Amino acid sequence: MVYAISILALVLIFTIATKVPINMGILAFTGAFVVGGWVSGIPIDDIVDAFPGDIFLIVAGITLLFAIAKANGTINIIVESALRLVHGRRWALVWMMFLLSGALMALGSPMAAGMLAPIAMRLAGKKKINPLLMGMAINHGALGCAFSPITIYGAFVNGLIKSAGYEANPLLLFIVPFALNALFFAVLFAIYGRDLLHELPEDRDEITGAGGSAGAPTRPGTTLSTGTRTGAGAATAVLPDVDVIGYTPFNRERVATLIGILLLAVGSVTFNVDVGVSSICISTVLLLMAPKKMPRIEDKVAWPAVVLVCGMLTYMTVLKQNGTLDFLGDAATRLGSPLAAALILLYAVAIISAVGSSIGTLGIALPLAAPMLAAGELGVLGFIIALAFASTVVDVSPFATNGSIVVAEAEVEDRQRFQRNVLAYCGLVVLLAPLVAWALIVVPTSL
Repeated sequence: MVYAISILALVLIFTIATKVPINMGILAFTGAFVVGGWVSGIPIDDIVDAFPGDIFLIVAGITLLFAIAKANGTINIIVESALRLVHGRRWALVWMMFLLSGALMALGSPMAAGMLAPIAMRLAGKKKINPLLMGMAINHGALGCAFSPITIYGAFVNGLIKSAGYEANPLLLFIVPFALNALFFAVLFAIYGRDLLHELPEDRDEITGAGGSAGAPTRPGTTLSTGTRTGAGAATAVLPDVDVIGYTPFNRERVATLIGILLLAVGSVTFNVDVGVSSICISTVLLLMAPKKMPRIEDKVAWPAVVLVCGMLTYMTVLKQNGTLDFLGDAATRLGSPLAAALILLYAVAIISAVGSSIGTLGIALPLAAPMLAAGELGVLGFIIALAFASTVVDVSPFATNGSIVVAEAEVEDRQRFQRNVLAYCGLVVLLAPLVAWALIVVPTSL
């Protein structure tokens, strides 16, 4: 009876959070106290002790740091500098958006795609780039780097791996989903982006100026008409798309923020420095440098994500303590082939995540997979990485945050048709991603 109630509560938590605007973490905390304390007889103090304080610090600290970076203009500098490197070339612009979105996500910005979508989709309309291709560039870039050690997703999964008693490998967890997302986008580019390899006349004019060789570049932030001549008749170069990209100068706060982000990344990867503690300390230094410029910046912390992640982890700890996870693992082993069970779970995760919360789905799937992994017939790290990839790559869906932002920002004549195109692409991803992850990751690591 305890197991049935625990599973039913889990289903209700996910269903209610999907249907109504209530944070899944709040429901999970309530479920933890009701199922754990009332149904399972677990002492309340033990449930409170299950609260993941380390994950709380990571999610709150990282989102605070990037709220500061966005507020003081540091994110603008990163975006503008990167986009100017492509000099208006359409194919390079698409791939730069992929890399830039990935870089912002890898550095800890949970809304990388959302920040880039207005710029990317406007450039797509101006440069005659397929909007689906541009939208998926920023989505696959961000989702590919979602499991950096200093992101919400990376901290969440690595925390679950350690709490389950397995050895985490943050580098592999980061590299493999990135490679698979790059593969998916490369195929999409081969289909929709081949024409971008041919330069348009206006692209060439933006780089060199019409009718002559490039002279000295204009001052950043200014635009001269194509072909305008100055001085002794020299053609003046036109900075590509400055009306879209803009120009943000360096100052003391922005330089310090860039250094802080770099120190955080190097410290966490190279020296295993605690990400949560580091990000909060760096944020404090930045706030002390300009205390009056960013009032109430703590309101910009992604508190909904903090509550969701901590609530789900707390509830999963209750399910572990009352034996529900062991029960589900035993049931999974009765399915026969562990590889077949793994493929079924991968498809279930992809389908559910396409219409719901990817991190919530992942929070449910990983603990459910733990008993299957304990049987020793599946590669532990390989299966976890496959689950992580399958649950996030489907966020290209128009029902997910990333996909819906792309649809909203697209400069298209028929938005409903574009939404259907995004949904159709998501359907292909749901169909193929679990199979690709299973064949390339789960099977080789389980043999």
